[in-house]
Amino acid sequence: MTPTSEQEPLWRSRPGAEQIRAAVPGDLASVGDRMWVSPGLSNSYLIGTDDGCVILNAGMGFEGPVHRDNYAALGAGPLRYLVMTQGHYDHVGGVDALREPVTQVVMQAEWATWRNDNERLNSFRVNNAAFAWTEAITAALDFAANRPEGFPAQSAPTPDIVVDESLDLTVGGRALRLISTPGGETTDSLVVHLPDEGVLFCGNLFGALFGHIPNLVTMRGDRYRDALTVVDSIEQVRALKVAALHTGHFGPILGADLIDAELVRLRDAILFVHDATVEGMNAGADVSELMRSIVLPEHLAVGEGYGKVAWDVRAIWENYAGWFHHRATTELLPVRPDAVHAEVAGLAGSDALVTAASARVSAGELAQALQLCEIALAGEPDHPAARTLSIEIHQRLLEASTNFWESAWLRRELERLQ
Repeated sequence: MTPTSEQEPLWRSRPGAEQIRAAVPGDLASVGDRMWVSPGLSNSYLIGTDDGCVILNAGMGFEGPVHRDNYAALGAGPLRYLVMTQGHYDHVGGVDALREPVTQVVMQAEWATWRNDNERLNSFRVNNAAFAWTEAITAALDFAANRPEGFPAQSAPTPDIVVDESLDLTVGGRALRLISTPGGETTDSLVVHLPDEGVLFCGNLFGALFGHIPNLVTMRGDRYRDALTVVDSIEQVRALKVAALHTGHFGPILGADLIDAELVRLRDAILFVHDATVEGMNAGADVSELMRSIVLPEHLAVGEGYGKVAWDVRAIWENYAGWFHHRATTELLPVRPDAVHAEVAGLAGSDALVTAASARVSAGELAQALQLCEIALAGEPDHPAARTLSIEIHQRLLEASTNFWESAWLRRELERLQ
């Protein structure tokens, strides 16, 4: 089915990323027949059966004991399988706290790629993500540090069972089908389908915020996601025709028609951005020009609370064509774009640059104005007018932003400038 103008996009009424919080003791909710969610930095789910239970995702290392204690209150029996829907820290970190002697850990066949990336780039990714999650992580770490068992380490699990394309499990009379969906946030993405019940647990297959354009590459630094592979994974889920969709954050999406309409809108939005980017590349347009000009039509409106259309334009471009944009020879050389900013400021004068930046602000050209301010501040880091105007521009950008990552970055820059 095709989304209609009468059908309000679901993302408009769902919570935003700023409402994501770490797991809390006692925060456990029923989401179906013998199904519960223990919310956290990524939701963990327990599926009960007549012979023990299955848990999907384990949270961060410091959340694992919280999820374990929350589930213990259910008396759901031995943990037969612990399934990871992807290899990000907030899914696998609590495995050691949850695992029991009889538990088999299940991951997709690409699991080692993502664990190895996490390990070799640990400092890089932690440093690049910290600005966005400082408040939530600090509160969670303070809580975890005061637990009697001490501070839990982050797990780095090795699976007992590896899923290539799919795997069928029957646990206590309950059928589960694990399906590889490489278009997720990681190529080791899995969804868990209960075929007899019309239920699907998709983790962060569609991103942290359902109904929003996905990040094809994140600000913290991940491998590029291919837009057409994302579309293929959306179609995999659509083909299952489920009536209940449980995501990595916040509550479920219920109703087969609603789920299908939302997935069609998301699919078509990604295809629109992909096709417009490719058309622009073939026409010789600059990537920055395409980032400005490609806008989704109203009937394909999706949220931009976690990813952004403009960012995905650049990600699609660079996933196809790489880092060289054919603009200048200096792109080929080991020199930063701002390497001569201080010299330019010295030649032009910071006062003149601020005057030019102010004119750009008046014309509504905030990005260009900020570039001029950055040059001025490279020459005179304490130049009052350049700093004041830069603060004003950041504040205006922040007021206009609806994106979690962008807003967090702008707040950090405002703190630095102030």
